[in-house]
Amino acid sequence: MIVVAVAGVLALVAYPTFMDTVRKSRRSEAVAALAQVQQSQERWRANNASYADDAKLTPALPNGLGIARGTGSGLYALTIDAANANGYTATATAVAGKSQSHDTKCTVMRVRLDRANIQYGGCAGCVLPGGELTDPDRCWSR
Repeated sequence: MIVVAVAGVLALVAYPTFMDTVRKSRRSEAVAALAQVQQSQERWRANNASYADDAKLTPALPNGLGIARGTGSGLYALTIDAANANGYTATATAVAGKSQSHDTKCTVMRVRLDRANIQYGGCAGCVLPGGELTDPDRCWSR
């Protein structure tokens, strides 16, 4: 009985830590999707007067970026905010009801290009797209 109790206590401690590690590793899916948006935006900007907005995210080339609205496993939804000739903000938001929505530190991951300066950020409740990005080191490992 003591062995079962010890195993139960170990499981109670180990399982949340394990799930945090799994969620942290799944952030790479958002990072890869946002990198794809960045690359596609640069190709788009090379041929157009401004960066592509959210309406141009999913249409196929040459009318859009040709990127799916969600990541491969459906853990994150992608959007493009505040696109203009000088830059854009791309956001990957954990889909409600999926396991990543419990990633309380990094529910939202964001990359912003503004006049050739790139900023990274992530948080549970990031500020508006035009505001300062918060805590890039927590969600974006380098």
